[in-house]
Amino acid sequence: MPRLQEPFVVYKRKDRKDSFCLTLNTSSGLPPRVCKEWKRKSFSNFPPDLLPFSTPKTKAAAKAGAMALIAFLKNDEPKPTKKCSITVGDWVKKFTVITESPKAARLMSKNRPYSDGSVDRLKGLYDVHMAGDPFMEMLMSETESHDALAFLGRMGLRELKGRYKNKPEKTKMVGTETYIKLIKFVRMAFKEYGRDRPYWQNPFRDIEPPADIEYQERDTLTEAEVISLFRPGVLLDKMEVAVCAAMFWAGLRRSEIFALRPVDLDWGTPRILVRQAWQNFSYKKRKLSTTKSKRDRVAPFDDVLMDAIKALWLENGEHEFVFSFADGTTPGPTWIKCRLRKWIERAGINLGGRNIVPHSSRNSLAQTLEDHDVSLRHIQELLGHLSLKTTKRHYLQSTSKKIREINKSIKEAMESQPQEEENILQIHKAG
Repeated sequence: MPRLQEPFVVYKRKDRKDSFCLTLNTSSGLPPRVCKEWKRKSFSNFPPDLLPFSTPKTKAAAKAGAMALIAFLKNDEPKPTKKCSITVGDWVKKFTVITESPKAARLMSKNRPYSDGSVDRLKGLYDVHMAGDPFMEMLMSETESHDALAFLGRMGLRELKGRYKNKPEKTKMVGTETYIKLIKFVRMAFKEYGRDRPYWQNPFRDIEPPADIEYQERDTLTEAEVISLFRPGVLLDKMEVAVCAAMFWAGLRRSEIFALRPVDLDWGTPRILVRQAWQNFSYKKRKLSTTKSKRDRVAPFDDVLMDAIKALWLENGEHEFVFSFADGTTPGPTWIKCRLRKWIERAGINLGGRNIVPHSSRNSLAQTLEDHDVSLRHIQELLGHLSLKTTKRHYLQSTSKKIREINKSIKEAMESQPQEEENILQIHKAG
């Protein structure tokens, strides 16, 4: 007959002779996820209620402690108290209001900013996709792994609208950036719930997080192409010259350009102090807040941009914001997008299939600086990235792309060689 599995295994630790470790098996009657949590655990991890069993000196005492732990875990079922009887939906919605968000309060207690824009994005995820789902009606204390998986499955099969409406292959949420953000949001909320509930079992604990989407390399303009934008006849007025210079030579985002105030311009150093940006810049409910990285940074203030701003103020006057029309208003969110296409056409730039958007100006500046051997760390600081990984992944061409460009040049050279030889033979024959 096969040997029955023991409900637990206790053994001495190799690094400490007077200490024991414990592994619980499913034959103890405990759920697999609980046994997985108590795999090769020290007795020092015992709950406070079992403190007398947390320092066994003999193997017999360790076995007695293991039995006590099993009995404790079997009887430690969540009680439907007022504190833990909140539904999943009610708990998740707390993170969509900045005054109620547990994460926002925790970060603020560490003097770390938490923007209204982040909360608004979470609110959009909940209102559009999660509200009304059966998982939202369950009690937090009663959720299991299969409930969480069923919820993720339903979310993945949801039909997407908005920017995906013209992409039939993206009608399902699964595989999109929206789906990844939604899963990360829910996992974060459940993790926050377990911070002060040590005996609560997080249903997402044994579910692997989603794999990040491999972003496509962003297209850029070359240094020569950027310079061609400033030729006569391309930029038609003072505002276009000033904004184009701020985009391509200062590396500012649209939301940062139109949030600059005259006090942010240091004419003596010279430099630009980027201290604020428009949140939800593309929407009507936009408002001034911190920058995307939640910290101030310094941007270059070159002669071209300085002269352009002086000319703009001479024509329109100095107002609350640097880039203002004569009546004090600032360009809207689509102003740059509409004009960028015309700038490229008037400059005679052949895109050759490249997708150039307003944000491409930051990519182009980063690539130009890298081509001039500027260190990645300096490029990261200029662009305001918290992580160097962001600078490498989104803003600089990969090695594989450069190799493809070199290979393309080699192929063109190889294809042109027979034609050159043929021309030489014809010359010899004619002679």
